Amino acid sequence: MSHTVLLVHPKKSPQTRTYSEFKTLDECLEAVCNIYEEHLKRKYPNMPTITYDIKQLFDFIDSFVDICCLVYQKSTDSYSPYGREWIKDKIYERFRHAAINK
Repeated sequence: MSHTVLLVHPKKSPQTRTYSEFKTLDECLEAVCNIYEEHLKRKYPNMPTITYDIKQLFDFIDSFVDICCLVYQKSTDSYSPYGREWIKDKIYERFRHAAINK
């Protein structure tokens, strides 16, 4: 997998824009899920266990002003941008793969 930069703009304020770097795309996608899980922990601090489904995660991702990944392409020695729908597709593939391999 390739070096990936995650760009997140959760709210309208420009000050909320952030970026994170990951060694692999899988690490980046895991981080997107972790952002949602941390959000849920703050929202429901007294819940001993927090569960969610993929639709809830996707609704959360859709609530961002913007989110995208820049994925390094060795063949061109450049980064390719991928948007919200691509990120959701990749997360869906990960969830599906995990469910099949249970």
